[in-house]
Amino acid sequence: MLAKELYLKLYDDFQIEGMKDDWSFVDFNDYIFTEFKDKHIGVMLDNSEYIKKVYTAVFPDKNIIEKILKTGKSDILLFSHHAMGYDGRVDGFPFYNIPKDYLKQMKEKRISFYVLHLPLDKNGEYSTSINLAEALNLEIVDEFCEVEGVKVGIICRVKFKYVDEFCKHIEGILGHKVKFRNYGDEIIKGGKVAIAAGGGSYPFVATELSSKGINLYLTGFTRPLQSFQPTIEFHKIAQENRINIVGATHYSTEKYACIAMVDYFKELGLSAEFIEGEYYLEDL
Repeated sequence: MLAKELYLKLYDDFQIEGMKDDWSFVDFNDYIFTEFKDKHIGVMLDNSEYIKKVYTAVFPDKNIIEKILKTGKSDILLFSHHAMGYDGRVDGFPFYNIPKDYLKQMKEKRISFYVLHLPLDKNGEYSTSINLAEALNLEIVDEFCEVEGVKVGIICRVKFKYVDEFCKHIEGILGHKVKFRNYGDEIIKGGKVAIAAGGGSYPFVATELSSKGINLYLTGFTRPLQSFQPTIEFHKIAQENRINIVGATHYSTEKYACIAMVDYFKELGLSAEFIEGEYYLEDL
């Protein structure tokens, strides 16, 4: 498939027109596609005229790129939710730039790179929060959490009465421990839980949940960071309003959207495959 045709299809299907994102901390070197330097959405590495296969991933981590390079294949598209690699073990900023030697090899091997962050977070068929809810077998009943004019969070009805039952359910599906911060009642108020996949620990989110009478919130990154005060304020508001917080890692809450994107590309007649990445309990 012609790369330009695929990019136009993605542009239309995910309604990218008018959207803006922020990857200003990317090293905008000469390998980065010019238009990405302005919009921070879409084609980040324009290295191939044709696309024969697509690999999807949550983050363009070094081990992900290494796996693709080791295939020896060319005319590849790496589709990622994020523009930068991620290491949740570090104390500070967890994102890192793709090393220049990897960028050089990707150019030589005709491996392009496409980024959909906010457009993939926006609630829809392939979105992060909705696909997480579907993986957890939850009934979606409403939306919340508006970012840059689009809703990225959802509210679900659950069959569980107690928060600890809900946590055990999540752990059974994700395959790892979650972090439960017991800020409120052990009974799930109204039988509803709010979900915002990824890094949803922002003050305005907790404030909105309080106004909606929600006392259980599931997101990815929940670790309070002194270096990022919004996370501190988020927990303060959650505690004051008795909102229980469940953290399930940045990676695990967003991977189901990238898995769903495999079907999107296959429906276009392309070979596609999801590459499993790493979750970090340090996120919690």
